[in-house]
Amino acid sequence: MSDIIKHECGIAMVRLLKPLDYYRDKYGTAFYGINKMYLMMEKQHNRGQDGAGFASIKLNMQPGERYMSRVRSNQPQPIQDIFKQINERINGVLTENPEYSNSSNDLKKNIPYLGELMLGHVRYGTFGKNSIESVHPFLRQNNWMHRNLIVAGNFNMTNVNELFDNLIRLGQHPKEKADTITVMEKIGHFLDDAVAKLYKQIKNEGYNKLEASPIIAERLNVAKILKKAAKNWDGGYAMAGLLGHGDAFVLRDPAGIRPAYYYKDDEVVVIASERPVIQTVFNVPFHSIAELDPGKAIIIKKEGDVAIKRILEPLERKACSFERIYFSRGSDAEIYEERKNLGRLLFPKIQEAINGDIENTVFSYIPNTAETSFFGMVKQAQDFLNKKKEELILKEGTSLTSEKLHEILSVRPRIEKVAIKDAKLRTFITEDSSRDDLVAHVYDITYGSVKPTDNLVIIDDSIVRGTTLKKSILKILDRLHPKNIIVVSSAPQIRYPDCYGIDMARLEDLVAFRAALALHKEKGSYNIVENIYHKCKSQVDYQDIDVINAVKELYLPFTDEEISDKIGQLLSPQDIKAKVKIIFQTVDNLHKACPKHLGDWYFTGEYPTPGGNRVVNRAFINFYEGNKERAY
Repeated sequence: MSDIIKHECGIAMVRLLKPLDYYRDKYGTAFYGINKMYLMMEKQHNRGQDGAGFASIKLNMQPGERYMSRVRSNQPQPIQDIFKQINERINGVLTENPEYSNSSNDLKKNIPYLGELMLGHVRYGTFGKNSIESVHPFLRQNNWMHRNLIVAGNFNMTNVNELFDNLIRLGQHPKEKADTITVMEKIGHFLDDAVAKLYKQIKNEGYNKLEASPIIAERLNVAKILKKAAKNWDGGYAMAGLLGHGDAFVLRDPAGIRPAYYYKDDEVVVIASERPVIQTVFNVPFHSIAELDPGKAIIIKKEGDVAIKRILEPLERKACSFERIYFSRGSDAEIYEERKNLGRLLFPKIQEAINGDIENTVFSYIPNTAETSFFGMVKQAQDFLNKKKEELILKEGTSLTSEKLHEILSVRPRIEKVAIKDAKLRTFITEDSSRDDLVAHVYDITYGSVKPTDNLVIIDDSIVRGTTLKKSILKILDRLHPKNIIVVSSAPQIRYPDCYGIDMARLEDLVAFRAALALHKEKGSYNIVENIYHKCKSQVDYQDIDVINAVKELYLPFTDEEISDKIGQLLSPQDIKAKVKIIFQTVDNLHKACPKHLGDWYFTGEYPTPGGNRVVNRAFINFYEGNKERAY
């Protein structure tokens, strides 16, 4: 993607169902679980590079023995950093006590992080904060084993203020107003309440305090706790948690916005944000991995029993389509086909833009994530040419010579790797004061790949702000001296902010929004901006359920093509010689390509939860008032 957008987070959970000796005997190491966790987190590094964390719980430890461990990092390579810390701790203990390596019991008792239950997290900081305190997993500690809570998630809540106020009404004093803290404290409150009630009940049955502990672990109803805690959550989430005594859960939001997949056999239970992560790390087939249904939780009890429980009533399924367009790894079999389809479905518009002149058109892509959509686009171009060749051959009939046949068959789509991404420059660019000059060199070009008579068609995953296109890509592509540059987006126009985990919070950052404003100025209808502002302000005190998205009115007077053409004008550098055209995917074709992931609120303004409409209206108010704060 040419526009860097921070997004998502990734979760990984492993529950070993056998004693450590089992893995040592079968796989040659008692550190089997830790090794698998490293691989799962590394395979999800695409989801978060601002921070990483790991937590583990040892089952059935005696009082005074450490049973919980956690390590977090916000270093430039956080996954490597946390596992370097883990390895150093492990090797340090083994160097001083080599005899521990002869006994799995000694290893478990004395080696930190070596447990049966492990939770990992990779993080993108959508709020721009990257302190170590913001890195998951979060820990809520208590001397009662059952009340210890470790939480990590891929999520964003739209109603943090409401959740914060609810905690205050419960008598709590949260240390900050952040959705992670409010969510953890909400779960923690009902966990405390459930443990206290069970303790009282068990004592009344005649058990003493010492005997009560294992009975509490057995009877604790995690599903009931989650139902109470999540009752008022509004957002997209895959929420993972560990309880100190060994219960674990992952809960998915009722619209299925954020992804979660799981696998179970007689050795392990595994949960991750992406299916191919589990496939690769555990070498299991596609069909063995299940998707966690929206509104449900997978709950693993201390004794290893696994259950899928309904926690919240499902909403209309609106799984995030950006997962399929860009975020998730393209090694997933379904995602790979969907991305090819996104490119394939764009070809009719491309054909129209080049007037069918494939012979004088070069096809390429913005590296590296648009490559799969590029394959689909080129495949459709090949199919178009094959049909054209067939028509020409049939037209020639019996008069067809071998030379003419060779001439017809030799025509094929011209494919070049035109743009080359310099990854090192991407990470170096951090200061706004020097950004423009450096951005111009993030990409380089392959000279000599395009002729002055050629159209250059180049596909990108999506166009969010358009900054890199204008300041870098279009300028360097123009050095190839093509006749036309046609930039194709496999995603539709991004018109609205996201509020469920993707860092697209400000309307004025979106080039489609700026294009609509420019069109209203040209047509003398800019007064609509003030009208929308007043409609947004009038709904500030409404209940979320009653709020409507007033920002939709900004786009209503214009066709998709009008906005696309204006985006092309806005993104064309002043000194560019080639004619620039921007082509966007249609929403209908997006749904055809990704039929199971119909979440499209950033394109259509149709938010899957009531809080979304409040966020988009707040974003417009912020824009109108010149307030640079986020809308959520």
